[in-house]
Amino acid sequence: MQATTATTPQFCEGIQHFGTAWEGFSTHAKAAVIKEGKAAIQDATAPDAVYQTLLMADALRYLTLQTCGSKGSGHPGGFASSAEAYASLVMLGHTNIVTEVGHHAPGFYSAMFLDTSLEEMGIKTVTDLMARFREKHGLLGHLSGAIPGLLAPAGPLGQGQHFAMAGALLHPGKLFPVTIGDGGMGEPYVLNSMMHFNTAYPKVTNFLPTLIWNGYSQEHHSMVSRFTNSEMIAYWKGHGFKEVVLVNAKDFDDSKQVGEYVDSSHFSLKQRLAFAGAVLAGMDRAAKSALGGTLTVFIIKQLKGTGVHTVGAKSHNLYPADTLDAPHIASGLKRRALPPEAWAIVRENFKRAGGGPAVKTAVTEHVLDLAPLGKMPLHDFPKTEKAVPATAMGALVAYVGTQDKRYIVTNADGNEASAMKNINDALKIRHPTVDPLYNQEPEGQVYEPLNEDACAGLTAALSLFGSRSIWLSYESFAINGWPIVQTVAQAMAELRRKTPSVVSMFTAGALEQGRNGWTHQRPEIENYFAAQMRNGNTYPLFPCDANAIQAAFDYATNSFNKCMVIIASKSPLPVYMSISEAQKAMEDGAATIYESKGGSKGTIVFGVTGDMIFLPVFEAKDKLEADGFRVRIVAIVNPRRLYRATDISWDTVSEPDNKFMDDAHFNALFDGDVMLAVSGGPSAVLEPVLLRTRAAKRDTFAWKRGETTASPAEIMAFNGLTGEAMANRAKVLIG
Repeated sequence: MQATTATTPQFCEGIQHFGTAWEGFSTHAKAAVIKEGKAAIQDATAPDAVYQTLLMADALRYLTLQTCGSKGSGHPGGFASSAEAYASLVMLGHTNIVTEVGHHAPGFYSAMFLDTSLEEMGIKTVTDLMARFREKHGLLGHLSGAIPGLLAPAGPLGQGQHFAMAGALLHPGKLFPVTIGDGGMGEPYVLNSMMHFNTAYPKVTNFLPTLIWNGYSQEHHSMVSRFTNSEMIAYWKGHGFKEVVLVNAKDFDDSKQVGEYVDSSHFSLKQRLAFAGAVLAGMDRAAKSALGGTLTVFIIKQLKGTGVHTVGAKSHNLYPADTLDAPHIASGLKRRALPPEAWAIVRENFKRAGGGPAVKTAVTEHVLDLAPLGKMPLHDFPKTEKAVPATAMGALVAYVGTQDKRYIVTNADGNEASAMKNINDALKIRHPTVDPLYNQEPEGQVYEPLNEDACAGLTAALSLFGSRSIWLSYESFAINGWPIVQTVAQAMAELRRKTPSVVSMFTAGALEQGRNGWTHQRPEIENYFAAQMRNGNTYPLFPCDANAIQAAFDYATNSFNKCMVIIASKSPLPVYMSISEAQKAMEDGAATIYESKGGSKGTIVFGVTGDMIFLPVFEAKDKLEADGFRVRIVAIVNPRRLYRATDISWDTVSEPDNKFMDDAHFNALFDGDVMLAVSGGPSAVLEPVLLRTRAAKRDTFAWKRGETTASPAEIMAFNGLTGEAMANRAKVLIG
C-alpha cells in the first residue's frame, strides 16, 4: 500500500489505505471525464466514462466502510451493492437523488463528502467525516434532509418514493431517482403508491425507482429473493411500469461464484468494467425513458455487501468489534483502496456532476416561490347559528387551491363523506375519467388514492420540497399515514431553509361515528400528536366551532416548518366565537367562551379540547348554575401555546416560536375552585393545563373506548362524557 505524498489531495487526510493504480489508469483517467463547465459525461458508452464510473463506485464503497468502521457502527452492506448504480446517476448528471433506505446513509454521506457539500458543515477531510459520523450535530445514523445536499430524510421504509414523486411533480424536466432496497419491497404501498400516482399524473414520469436487488434485507433473505428475473420484471410491469431495465451482475461473472446473487468486486477488472459499463448504459437508457414520458424502473442485481468486508445480511450492520483495525474490516478496505490520483479524479467528477455540488444545485437547497394567497375570505358565522366546521374550512381550502395551482388536497376516504364536497366542487378530483357527477377531471387538484399512506406521503413530501398541500382524513384512519408526517415534521425542525408547514385536518371524530362502531372511533392518535408537541414544531389544533376552524386553517396555512394538525367535526354545531375572537384564541392558545354572571357556591372551570364535546359541557353548566355555582368554559384551541417555554424544544428548531401564555393570563382563564379538563378524545392534549393549573381540585373527562351506538350522545354516555356526570363530579370535588 502507498503512503500519502505531497500530491495527495488534502481531503484524503484520514484515509487509512491507498492502493496502486489499476491497469489502464493512465489511459482512461488522465483527466475527469466530466469536463469543466459540463454537468455530465457526454457518452455513456465511452471507455473513459465506464472506467471512471467504476472508480467512483469503489471510492464510495471505501468511504462507506471506513466511515462505519471508525465508529464500529452503521450500515455499509446495502449501499455497497448499489454503488455502480449511484455512481452512474452521478456521472450522468442526475444528482437529485432520494432514497427509501435510511441504512444507505453512510453511502449518501460519502457522496456528499466527495462533491464537497459537507464542507458547509465543516467536514473537509476524511478525518472530519469519521469524527462527525453518528454524532450530535453531525451525520445522524439515518438520512436527514438537513444534511447539506441531501433532499429528504430516510428512516422508516416505504417512504422514499413519495419524495421522488413530489420532486418530479414540482420540477418537470429534472430526474428524481429513488433507491429502493429489496428488503423494503415488503413494506406497504411502495409500488401501489407509484401506480396510483401514475394514473393521476400520467405525464409526470421524471422519477426513477432504482431497485437495489441484492437478495437480503437486514437479517435474512429478502422476501423477493426467490423471484426469477422474469418474475421481477412482471411484478413491476404489473404495477404500470412500461420500461424495466435490469442489469444482473451474474451475467458478467468470470469468478465462478455460486448462487443467483454475486459479488462483482471479485470479477476480473475486464469484467468489472463490463458490468459497470452495462449499468451506466442501462441507467442512461432508463433516465432518458423516464424523462421522455415513460414510467420506468432501473434494477441492479448484485449481492448485498459487494466490495466491502463481508456479504449477505451479515454485511448490513457493524457492531462494536467491527473496528478499523479488525482484520476483516482492514482487509475489506485494502481490497477497495485507490491511489491518491484516483481520489482526485473521483472528486473532480463529483464536483462537476449535476452542475456543481449538491448543496448548491439540489432542488431542496432553494426556497420554492409560492403563489400569493392574499387575504383569506373568512366567513364570520353569527353566534346565533349552527354551522359545520368541516364545510367552513372546505371553503377556504377551495380558495387556496384557486389561488395556488400547485396546491394539492389529498384524501383517501372522500371529501364528500367529510362534509367537504365544496372542495371537490371547486378543485375537482384528479382522475383520467371525466365525470361531472363525481367532480372528476384529469387536471383536478384533489388526489384521492384509497390509501392514507399515499395521501400523507404526497402531502408531506410536497411540503418538505417547498409547496403547499393538505391531507384530509378521518381521525380514525390517520395512523395509517402518520409515520411519514412525523418523519417530515422532524426534518422540517432541522431544515436550513423555509418551507410551508405540513397541514392535515382530521374529521369524523369518535363522537360522530356511533353507527360505524369502534372501527371509526380511534381518537387515541391525539395522544401521538400531544407527545409531538414537545418536539418544538408540532401543533394539534382543536377549533371549537366553524369560525375557529377558519382561524386554525389560516394560521396553519400561513406557517412555516411546522406540523399543523386540525381536528374538527362534520356535524352542525353551535358557534361560540367570532372570527376575531377565534384568531386571538389561536394565537394565545385558549379563550373563555362562556362565564356565568353570578353564582355564590364556588367557581367551576371547564378546560375543553374539541367541538362536539362542548354539548355535554354546556349541559353540565346548566345543572351547576341551577345549583348556584359559577361556571367558566375555556376553549383550548392551541394547547402547545399553553405549555411553559421550558417544556418545549422550541429553541432547537427552524422557524422557532417562543410564544407561550404567561402565568397571569393562564391563571385568569383557569383559576377556580374546581378545574375539569375535558376532551372528546384522549387526555394527553390536556397536559399543559393540568401541569399549570393552580386549582387543587381537578379531574379529567376523556375518551375511554369505542362501541356501536345510535347517536353521538350515546357514545359520549358510554364513555362517561355526559353533562350529568361532569356536574356531579364537580360538586363532589368542591365539597
